[in-house]
Amino acid sequence: MARDLSEMSREASWLEGVWTEQDTTPAEIESHLREMLQLQHAKTDACMAARVLNLVVILDREWRGEIYNRLEQVGRYHPSRTIFCTIEPGRSTIDVWASMSTEHDAKKGEIALTRERIVLDLGPGHLKALDTIVKPLVVPDIATVVWAPHGHSEAVDALLDLSQVVLLDSIMEPDPGTAVRRAEDLVEKAYVVDLAWLRSTPWRERVAASFDPPAWRDELRKISAVTVRHRPDSGTAAVLFLGWLASRLGWEPGALTAANGSLHGNAHGRRQDVDLRLEPDPGMSAPGLSGVTVETASGMAVSLDRGAGGLTASKRMRDGREPSWTVLGASRGEGGILGEGIRQALLRDPTYRPALERAEAMLG
Repeated sequence: MARDLSEMSREASWLEGVWTEQDTTPAEIESHLREMLQLQHAKTDACMAARVLNLVVILDREWRGEIYNRLEQVGRYHPSRTIFCTIEPGRSTIDVWASMSTEHDAKKGEIALTRERIVLDLGPGHLKALDTIVKPLVVPDIATVVWAPHGHSEAVDALLDLSQVVLLDSIMEPDPGTAVRRAEDLVEKAYVVDLAWLRSTPWRERVAASFDPPAWRDELRKISAVTVRHRPDSGTAAVLFLGWLASRLGWEPGALTAANGSLHGNAHGRRQDVDLRLEPDPGMSAPGLSGVTVETASGMAVSLDRGAGGLTASKRMRDGREPSWTVLGASRGEGGILGEGIRQALLRDPTYRPALERAEAMLG
């Protein structure tokens, strides 16, 4: 009788789209996921499982609420199936909580996509063989992304044969040189989407647009100095920005050296050397860049600075004029950055790796 009640309780949980179990196995979890999908389809034929992207997240259990909240802010870029591998010190068994939910109540004749979330409570001893736990749970024949916001590089390495994309945030590594070398190692084995790189997207777009008018295009070959201001812990994002300029303009950068709290260096351009400077901005609250100034040998300059409502842009002209304006909508927030990172997993950015190589040369 007790077993019958247990089975009835479990089936009721499935009908609600939720299932939990303690001390279980990957094979049992996979079996129950299939049953949950069958029950979901039996309830209504208006539900269809989303099949675009698997996201495997490796995180510390004590910080999982923060990561859940970040993923809630990604908007329409939610993964189809998200597998959370939450690591708890001292644990040796696997507990699971799984849910299936639809985006909205489908009206007659409509289809509602079902999204799946699986939470695995694991111990540190599971990490080296994490692929054997995760492999039965990912949806086959769609892209799999692995993200470890709290480190756990050994777990990421264990999943490289299973995943096609690694989502990382290079600024989480305190030392930019170590961060760049880790990213270089990963790009040899998977497609890398770096949130530190994506944070500089609005800055790269606006700098490129500033030199797009015909009157400014020749100034690209006359760039004499670039200064990048950044939050103190976001040096990797800043050096990636310099790496982007160097790779796009054909500069050969030398090593950066520390002086008075900043990093200084030079790059050899086709016409002249370019002075490079990275300056920490202690007053910066959001991660990433706080300002960029690009100067040319003819006396012209372009500056971008983070401000209320967007980026404050200004130009210094040859005649001494300095017009300025606000670039609206340049900031997407951390939720928007993460959503863009998930979207980029299905795309390919050919500019990141050359920028990464130049950044490694500057930090070498």
